[in-house]
Amino acid sequence: MNLGRTVFSQLIAFLQDREFRPCVARYSGDYRPRGFSCWDQFLCMAFAQFTYRESPRDDPDARIAKMKDGRTHLAHKAEHAVDLSSGAVVAVTLEAADQGDAATIGQTLKEAQANAALVHECGVEEVVADKGYHSNQVLVELHAEGVRSYIPEPERGPRKWDGKEKEQQRVYANRRRVSGRHGKDLQKLRSELTERSFAHMYETGGMRRTHLRKRNHILKRLLFHAVGFNLALLLRERYGIGKPKTLQGTSDTFLLLRVAVAAFCARWIESADAHDETSDLLRVSSAPAPGHTFLTSTTGC
Repeated sequence: MNLGRTVFSQLIAFLQDREFRPCVARYSGDYRPRGFSCWDQFLCMAFAQFTYRESPRDDPDARIAKMKDGRTHLAHKAEHAVDLSSGAVVAVTLEAADQGDAATIGQTLKEAQANAALVHECGVEEVVADKGYHSNQVLVELHAEGVRSYIPEPERGPRKWDGKEKEQQRVYANRRRVSGRHGKDLQKLRSELTERSFAHMYETGGMRRTHLRKRNHILKRLLFHAVGFNLALLLRERYGIGKPKTLQGTSDTFLLLRVAVAAFCARWIESADAHDETSDLLRVSSAPAPGHTFLTSTTGC
């Protein structure tokens, strides 16, 4: 453990504070600061220069993105693929923030197809997205993969289709499906279920802003949040309770009854195991059986 002063603090000690503060006062640099003074900013920039940092945050995977309120931040772009029949998150991808939606939908659909194929052999048959994902190339690629698209078309005015017969067919077919009754119902489900997963992971889950760096670390955190979201759906479907907050409106008598039933079941199972004469037939051995294969998983960290 270093009990002395760091090299950076020893270098800063040579600076003349009495010359820095008059300059700040001359230009009103500390006028109504919000916890970050000019001296703090100077220390951050000096440390970045001494350590050859590309930026104070120094996240090579982050990109400058424009927020909805007009500000710019270093950010990542997360995309969700949600099953509209159950509301479960099928795939989560983390892309660069400077890429458009039409450029990143292919990777999200690829992971969704792989995960959906584990449950059903048909995989993903329909894709419902907002107008930001609409482009000629996206519609052509979706049709080539055998997937029906329901993507609203933004206002682009009259279009010229000279030499683009294939793109024209795909755009018109998508426009016809979106204007139908089934397409409108799917858009309502998309607005409800997709935004619900975003609210769970980024608003309630606190992932709107993160202090993690590097894409793989942030994606790992997103996957854990998605697992929690899907687990809540499973518990709500099985037991009617998806989150601990669900029990806030119940009475104390109901809670005590559930605790008593759980304790009785646990005690009954324990006593049955103690007096069971054939327990040796049910005991699981710690040694692997001949020919048994262990399946392991890793997060890559």
